Amino acid sequence: MSQYTEADGTIIEREQLPDPAEGIRLEKLTYWSQGLKVKGYLCVPVSAEPLPGLVYCRGGIRNVGMVRIPRIVTLARRGYAVFAPFYRGNDGGEGREDFGGEDRHDLYNGIRLLRSLPETNSERIPLIGFSRGAIMALLAAKECEGIGPVVVWGGVSDLLLTYEERVDLRRMLKRVVGHPRKDEEAYRSRSPICWAGQIGSPVLIIHGSEDEHVGVEHAYRLAKAMETAGKPVTMNIYHGRAHVFPREEDESVLDTIFGWISH
Repeated sequence: MSQYTEADGTIIEREQLPDPAEGIRLEKLTYWSQGLKVKGYLCVPVSAEPLPGLVYCRGGIRNVGMVRIPRIVTLARRGYAVFAPFYRGNDGGEGREDFGGEDRHDLYNGIRLLRSLPETNSERIPLIGFSRGAIMALLAAKECEGIGPVVVWGGVSDLLLTYEERVDLRRMLKRVVGHPRKDEEAYRSRSPICWAGQIGSPVLIIHGSEDEHVGVEHAYRLAKAMETAGKPVTMNIYHGRAHVFPREEDESVLDTIFGWISH
């Protein structure tokens, strides 16, 4: 389990934002993580009783893939208090995001924060990780207690494969993670297929067969690694679908996801 200081996961500021939808409350929280002030959204249905918590792990890096309010509203409408960390260095937060390196602690401390809120009533926290957010979610399932189940949607499972697939990301990856030949361990530590046996939660894999950003091979490799390690995994491949699904099917897939989470 990851080690924390007393301050980690404690709130510095709660900023009330305009309600994004009827019956839904939205706040921007600033909290401590490794001595840094970092931020995230809390999206909660108006309720007289505490609700189960859920964490949404965004994809991308910096302004690319930033948390979308409509996405977390959709999750909150299903009866969850949803926290979505921005990761360090974003929206005025301190530090610098490093793609599943030290910034993973911003997720871990966000989970601690969510558990401490009066709006939530659950110790075990399910996670949904989208795109590179899958790395973050599965790192939490590896290093933290009381995590899961975990859903990875269009998720990166092998960062070395990402380096090969995404020529357009190589400059960023070399700057943030390192060169894969010189810094292979930095890539392996961010690749769930390399430590699938340490993932402590059931995993549901959602992936489009025509995903142009994170190839479907990531899904197959993660499923194989989980199965080889004897870990519970379910995989749903949506044929003809890309990285982002059409809106109508997106809602249907979310119904499937939340049915699996609550099973």
